Formats: sequence, C-alpha cells, structure tokens
Amino acid sequence: MTQESLISIRELNLSVGKQQILKNINLDLPTNKITVIIGPSGCGKTTLLKTLNRLTDLNPDVHVKGNIFINQEDILNTNRDITEIRKQMGLLAQRPFPLPMSIFDNVAFGLRMSGRKRKAILARRVEHYLKQVSLWDEVKDRLNEPASALSIGQQQRLCLARGLAVDPKIILADEPTSALDPISSQAIEQKFLELKNNYTLVVVTHILRQAKRIADYVVFMYLGEVVEHGTAEEFFNNPKEEKTRMYLAGTFN
Repeated sequence: MTQESLISIRELNLSVGKQQILKNINLDLPTNKITVIIGPSGCGKTTLLKTLNRLTDLNPDVHVKGNIFINQEDILNTNRDITEIRKQMGLLAQRPFPLPMSIFDNVAFGLRMSGRKRKAILARRVEHYLKQVSLWDEVKDRLNEPASALSIGQQQRLCLARGLAVDPKIILADEPTSALDPISSQAIEQKFLELKNNYTLVVVTHILRQAKRIADYVVFMYLGEVVEHGTAEEFFNNPKEEKTRMYLAGTFN
C-alpha cells in the first residue's frame, strides 16, 4: 500500500455461485485523482466498483475473498457498520435515482444522514452542495418541487449533490453519463475534473473518448482480470499489453 493511495485492493476474488467474476485484482488507486475503469461489456467493471462500497453484499450468492483497504482500513474484514463504510463514498449510477421527494429534501436527506438537522444549517448546506454541482441557479426558485420534475441531466447532478452531502472521501460513478445528452454529459465530466481537488474519483465507462478526457489513471479489465493499469498518459500513449493495444484500436469492445 502506497502513501498516495486512499484505495488499495489486494488479491480480490469474487464469484457469483460457481462463476468467478473478479480474478486476483491487485491495485493501488491514486488519491485526489480520477481513476477510470474501462473494458468490454461483462468484464467485471461494475462489479469491481460495487465491491468498493460493499453493494455486492446485497446478493446472497456473492462470495468475496481478499482485501480492500480504504484509508488503511480493510472494509471487507471489519466489524464496523456497513452504513458507515458506505458513507465514505458517494455513488452515481448509470441512471439518476432521485428520491421521491422535493429537490431540497433530496440534498437534505444526505445532510440529515450525516447528523445535520437544524433548519438554518440545512438551508445553507443544501445551497452549498447545489452550487458545487452547478445546479443552484437552475433550481433555487423551485426547491420545493419534486425532483422528478427536473431533466435527466439535472437529476444526475442532483444525485451527485446528494452523494456529496454525506461528506464522502470517494466518489464512485458507474457509467454516469450513459443516459445523458451530450451537453449534460459534458457538465458531469467538467464537474468531475473540479471535484478531484477534494475527492478521489473512480469512474466506470465504456466510452474511450471520455476516458481520455477525464482520466488521470486507467485500469483496463478483460474477463474479470486487470490486464493493464497506469497513468493515463502512459496507458494511452504507450500500452504494454497486446490486449490493451487491440482494445484501444477498436478490435474488440
């Protein structure tokens, strides 16, 4: 484990029933950078992401072995409450899932989870997080409207604000722009580039162009294994493995 790594993964193996999905994953992910996980469909990208905040625990057929250190704590082998572990990480899914409540209460939900309940504090912090995702000016006059009234791009930024409100150290994003139009996608990408000053981001994408735009570090997976990983500059300009070169050339996807 290196000093620069908030997230360190050691000998991680995951199977569903008898099918092995992740095989001997060993990674140190850099802190306050954007790590992008790429690879063809079904290679284990999303499963790896879900393992980082133990969402895989929700499936009783999943068996996990190995270690995941978050800030030097092995989250796979701890007695700490799983909710506390998940609060260290904001999660952005493929499609936005705003809660069935107002725009204001979506963000306040995260704040209340982290113990802030006084009205004056809630109002200030909701404004802060909506500004952090560049949504405040668009919604400040309609905070009591249902979140479902927002466009899908606005909903994704609202979900990001809700995730930030629990004070995470890490932001996990699973294909966060796949359901969005190009302008909304660009807004999310730009926000990620700003957020890495204060957060460690891990982003799953199947869009190579997006990976090239935002990645500081790249992990390439194929059939449940990490084929190659390294800095974005090194990975894209000087790939070492033949499979990586084939993937970057579009030979398979």
